Amino acid sequence: MGYQEFTIEGRNAVIEAYRAGKPIDKIYVLDGCQDGPIATIKREAKKHDTLVKFVTKERLDQMSETGKHQGVIAVVAAYEYAEVEDILEAARQKNEPPFLFLLDNIEDPHNLGAIIRTANLAGAHGVIIPKNRAVGLTATVARTSAGALNFTPVAKVTNMAKTIEDLKKEGMWFVCADMGGTTMYQLDLRGPIGVVIGNEGDGVGRLVKEKCDMIASIPMKGDIDSLNASVAAGILAYEVVRQRLNG
Repeated sequence: MGYQEFTIEGRNAVIEAYRAGKPIDKIYVLDGCQDGPIATIKREAKKHDTLVKFVTKERLDQMSETGKHQGVIAVVAAYEYAEVEDILEAARQKNEPPFLFLLDNIEDPHNLGAIIRTANLAGAHGVIIPKNRAVGLTATVARTSAGALNFTPVAKVTNMAKTIEDLKKEGMWFVCADMGGTTMYQLDLRGPIGVVIGNEGDGVGRLVKEKCDMIASIPMKGDIDSLNASVAAGILAYEVVRQRLNG
């Protein structure tokens, strides 16, 4: 099944897309434009926690496929987002302790797609991503997931740290990948667990890391000091799988 992200151009078209419940990832608005329809779009964007970027007319002209953008272009996700509760329900239906991936500002669509693929193969019940400063479910993500988006729900949240707090109330524990942590083989990763992976450059943010119960480091013997985000996610995921299989 193929998924294709697409853009919506024009003020009325973007407003109607919001009213129709389209999963809009971000809005590009002409910098300095303040008229009524644009104000309406910005209100809708705020209501739905959509990222708004103010850009030049030249940038909009480059993005436009019709040449009639009217100062606004919306990027619609390639795939529908789930709710966090949908992910927890998926675990309940399988009578399994929840196993989630939480991705802190992953910006590379190939990394996100690869992590969703790994999450599916490792038996994770879903993936949670932030609404801002991160890639959404683009067509590249869908292709890189190799079909996993058909089976693995992805939820988008406004505040990752608060989401972790809320999930702790559901009995979950959280482990984040970080070079300064305890070797992952020394940690108990069984039970209801959320695996937190940081972005490609800065790793897991401080506020999110502080909410985690455990910090896991992956043993490395080479001459460089970091792993690709999707590779780190795969290694840590399969340590969770190993521990679950061994009881």
